[in-house]
Amino acid sequence: MAQVTLYGLKNCDTCRRALADLERAGHDVVVTDIHTAPDLADKVPQWLAAVGSEKLVNRRSTTWHGLSEAQQRDADGERAADLLVANPTLVKRPVIEAAGAVHAGWSKDARTAFGAG
Repeated sequence: MAQVTLYGLKNCDTCRRALADLERAGHDVVVTDIHTAPDLADKVPQWLAAVGSEKLVNRRSTTWHGLSEAQQRDADGERAADLLVANPTLVKRPVIEAAGAVHAGWSKDARTAFGAG
């Protein structure tokens, strides 16, 4: 199967579940820690273009709740990429890239797309 890149955190239960499911489905998975990803500033705008801020921004996170109202408004505007790069834990995890497609979160649609659901 094609190579899959999973951006996430090693202590994130959803990321660990996604990794296990992807490997069980036969995918070759490269895991990249979203905190240390050297290309995050380049990737975030691409992810926003692919899935939109509604799917990419984790509005249930502790980080989200700690933002000011102005910063929260930025999450849907022109400064969304800057906000996500500065606060990687705001990115809904995992972000999975494969064959030019981007999936944010380990939803039923993502599991189906990878034959892991």
